[in-house]
Amino acid sequence: MMSLTAIKVAAPLVFAAAWAMPSLAQPAANGGPKLLIHGNYCGPGNNAPLPPIDALDAACARHDACTPDVGLPSKACNLRLEREAAAVARDPRQPDNVRSLAGFVASFAASNPSSAAASVRPAGLAR
Repeated sequence: MMSLTAIKVAAPLVFAAAWAMPSLAQPAANGGPKLLIHGNYCGPGNNAPLPPIDALDAACARHDACTPDVGLPSKACNLRLEREAAAVARDPRQPDNVRSLAGFVASFAASNPSSAAASVRPAGLAR
């Protein structure tokens, strides 16, 4: 398991790389490189169809689901990730390392570039 210090150092680097190349983040789900920082869905790419490992990973999975294969996620998609990750960060039942990372994910989602177009949501995903 990663130490909290390693997460604090590695997470900004991974997200900075993803931010610099947002259109390359999702194709990793289709066989490209993955730069996951938590679970099966947090970070560029994912390990679909594996299930999320916790609440933060589930929030990241929903973000992946509403992000197009090429291009930027919608503003609504980023706002949802920000809101859900912030809730995990405030949840005292979550381990400290997950809460810390969730706070970082929420901050990243708030500043992540987005498209003006509405995202396409697969059936069954609630807002």
